[in-house]
Amino acid sequence: MASTMRAPRGRWVAEWDDRVRRGIGLLILDGLLLRRVGIDGRFGAELLGEGDLLRPWQGDETDSSLSQTTRWRVLEATRFAVLDVEAARCLAAYPEVTGSLVGRALGRARNLSINMAIVHQARVHIRLQMLLWHLADRWGRVRSEGVILPLHLTHAVLADLVAARRPTVTTALTQLGREGRVVASDDGWLLSGEPPGELLELQAVAFSRRPGGR
Repeated sequence: MASTMRAPRGRWVAEWDDRVRRGIGLLILDGLLLRRVGIDGRFGAELLGEGDLLRPWQGDETDSSLSQTTRWRVLEATRFAVLDVEAARCLAAYPEVTGSLVGRALGRARNLSINMAIVHQARVHIRLQMLLWHLADRWGRVRSEGVILPLHLTHAVLADLVAARRPTVTTALTQLGREGRVVASDDGWLLSGEPPGELLELQAVAFSRRPGGR
């Protein structure tokens, strides 16, 4: 039903024809992608992976009161399903699939709301601990010594994800390492102990299934 495309590691810039723009978007099949948005020299970021739906061209033609830049970087070689207008026509016969894709988009929005709440924590080491546990809910693997997060995220990437300066992130990670809470390993990041209670509360609110839940 859909063609696929690949993006190698590094900065990602692509041109999109009308056939793709009028479709549903790109569905990540595997890999890891960073969306980085900057306003007035300050940057925030979003981490995307398998199952996420995106439309990287959306917003390109929209006027904004704030001057912003959006950049994409492939952290791990990524493969997409291109859900262009032809694929959308085929999928029209399968409403369950369309519903699932809408659910993917809403799930991404909920994850962003958790990320926004995390960056409002006053202390950077708490932001980092909460962020890594939040990512571990999706990518983590349980081991006898803790939970391994198999993502090789640099201090610079983590700084964007928690809205902090890179040197501050390095200092915070050193503190978490001394406490044995977050330790860098060849496989990624090893998380020990329990996730912060504030994170559990944020997740409970964001993913509440109660009708009208807030």
